[in-house]
Amino acid sequence: MRPHHIRKVLFSAEEIAGRVDALVCEIGRTCEAGSLVLVGILRGSFIFFADLVRGLFYHHLHPRIDFTLLQSYGAGTESSGKVEVERDISVDVRGAEVVLVDDILDTGRTLHFAVQRMYAKGARSVKSCVLLDKPSRRIAPISADFVGFTVEDVFVVGYGLDYDSYYRELPYIAELTFTDDRSAGNEQP
Repeated sequence: MRPHHIRKVLFSAEEIAGRVDALVCEIGRTCEAGSLVLVGILRGSFIFFADLVRGLFYHHLHPRIDFTLLQSYGAGTESSGKVEVERDISVDVRGAEVVLVDDILDTGRTLHFAVQRMYAKGARSVKSCVLLDKPSRRIAPISADFVGFTVEDVFVVGYGLDYDSYYRELPYIAELTFTDDRSAGNEQP
């Protein structure tokens, strides 16, 4: 038996789909189609990213697409505080309008690092789109331009978000609780 379990569903698959459609419309209204580059921050964003990209197609937006793998957690639940690039983008973003897509904006360290990195690579503008925003945990001076849902300080899984590589496949977002001494409010992986 795992020392953790799903406590409750916070956002259903239908709620997520509706919010992703709304985000696609927001991105479409505010971003220039000709120079748009979407960069997914792996690993947690992959499902959200794929749904956004498909939605943009139906709104006649055809961005260039790339991924970066940034690491600050390892297998634990607490950030090391240092963001490391494990895989960098290969698309040239000089002069482009970049939208960084991430699963959750928690402390903000990773997203802040990614934004600065895109500007250093010559992006004309950098916006961010996150599935979940957890403002109570913010350390870095950043907020997302596009937000799916705001959540309290609980540990969430599903729709790409994981705990120790479990639960990414869930079609919904749920609160995870621990049956051992860990608190449910630990920093998101």
